[in-house]
Amino acid sequence: MRIRGEIKELSADGLGLLEGERRIHVPFAYPGDYVLVRRTKRRFGRRIATDFELLEPSPLRQTPRCPHFGACGGCLWQGLRYGEQLRFKAELFERITGISAPVKGSPQIWDFRNVSNFIVTAEGIGLKEYGDPLGVVELSECPVFSKGTSEYLRALRAFLSETGLEPWDLKRKAGEVHYLQVREGKFTGELMVNLVAHTKPSKEVAEVFRDYFSFADSLYWSLKTDERDDPRGEPEIMGGEPFIRERIGDVAYLIHPNSFFQTNSYALWLLLKAVEDFTDGEKVLDLYSGVGTFGVWLAKRGFEVDGVELNPFAVEMARKNVELNGVNARFRVGRAEETPIGDYDTVIVDPPRKGLREAAELLVKSGVERVIYVSCNPKAFRLDYENHLRKTYRIEDAILIDMFPHTPHVEAAIWLERT
Repeated sequence: MRIRGEIKELSADGLGLLEGERRIHVPFAYPGDYVLVRRTKRRFGRRIATDFELLEPSPLRQTPRCPHFGACGGCLWQGLRYGEQLRFKAELFERITGISAPVKGSPQIWDFRNVSNFIVTAEGIGLKEYGDPLGVVELSECPVFSKGTSEYLRALRAFLSETGLEPWDLKRKAGEVHYLQVREGKFTGELMVNLVAHTKPSKEVAEVFRDYFSFADSLYWSLKTDERDDPRGEPEIMGGEPFIRERIGDVAYLIHPNSFFQTNSYALWLLLKAVEDFTDGEKVLDLYSGVGTFGVWLAKRGFEVDGVELNPFAVEMARKNVELNGVNARFRVGRAEETPIGDYDTVIVDPPRKGLREAAELLVKSGVERVIYVSCNPKAFRLDYENHLRKTYRIEDAILIDMFPHTPHVEAAIWLERT
């Protein structure tokens, strides 16, 4: 198989499209690229190029900063100029949702991620290889995460060498150390290191662990009791503080190994401001409130906030953030789709990637005038809106925030007003 051609457009998930007798999705390729495809595979009903060559580069390209670009699955668009990334994000969002919205770029496009999960395997230590669930790219650096990446990975490799702990084997689903999670407070300089392992450390191993990662402000060991390939476990503090802090504007947030927090601290202010500007009235309901990212920010601005979140630990963290910032907000455990929506002026929803589903009908039947829908999944928003929300709400305004430079993803804040 040898198919040559020019990439004319991008798929909805950011792959280059090569048209011919069969449409081929080409990763790391952009409009204007002239490519040669030698081999493909079928996945999820699409034909994806697995062996291809760039013959003539697009004028839209830039030189990627990362030496692992093209293999690592983290950054499909790092070879695309940043201004073009923003343009395509707005175009893809409009193609999926029908909404034309301005996009605000990230204030920082390198070293912006505040968390990274490095997989530790017999095949290598680093990040997953694009398109191969068993492939791992042996990392030496990560310019989208942190200048400290090489130091963190050196400490990890030295720790494994001294202790003899066995890396996880993706094929056999066996081993001892599975992930190293590192979190940084970009505006506080605080650092959390969390080792995710399938075994508890002995006293000697724990001491070696503390020695190699003595630069961390907070040090955890998370016991993983399942074989799923994810960086989740039951954390036990091994040294330092139980939390690190991140500060966005005048609001401080506590971060724990089990916390979900937006990954781009620099662009988070833009998202919070967009939600604030769309919010109206005095009483706000924050559904899917998590650790209180939106609710605490709005409470700091004088809104009276109630938050509902299914995860009890996230609610506990939200309450700590309320206390830390001295604001008027109440958070409780509950299911969004079972929450009685009372006399609120604005409801903010930041659902999981699958969208609102049943909770959408709850909003339709409520008397709430304004809904702010926050999402990084435009397909889920489209389904929620077309199947439920459009019965009662019109799209008044929207803004896109680039929380994820060098990827096809973008965060949207969408203002819905009752008709």
